[in-house]
Amino acid sequence: MKVLVLATDPVGADDVRGALTGEDLAQTEVLVVSPAVNESPVAFWVSDSDEAIAEAESVARATADALRDRAARATATTGDSEPLVALQDALATFPADRILVFARDEENARYREDDTLSEAERRFGVPVTVVTRSA
Repeated sequence: MKVLVLATDPVGADDVRGALTGEDLAQTEVLVVSPAVNESPVAFWVSDSDEAIAEAESVARATADALRDRAARATATTGDSEPLVALQDALATFPADRILVFARDEENARYREDDTLSEAERRFGVPVTVVTRSA
């Protein structure tokens, strides 16, 4: 099974396993994509993306490392600041069977994070599980 994980904060292997309900991580190929999401609209509009990119790289790497520690075949990359575009770009080269979206709850969501994720399944035709977490 090929699983695309979209995460803006580090995700543990147990979180991924829980969202997959019964799938064996050792039999799963995972691409972790962390979009370079800005904390605020001001940072987005003044193109202050360096901090967002650095954080996205760290999140993707930490999540993939946690999955590899549990025997998953996991790779990591950063994505566009728009989560749907990050998913679209990843799906162009990684034909996922499932998408897991780990997002902050509405109160703690970053700019452009909360309003588009429910659109993913309709747009891409791949089953999507959204796991909402508090920051």
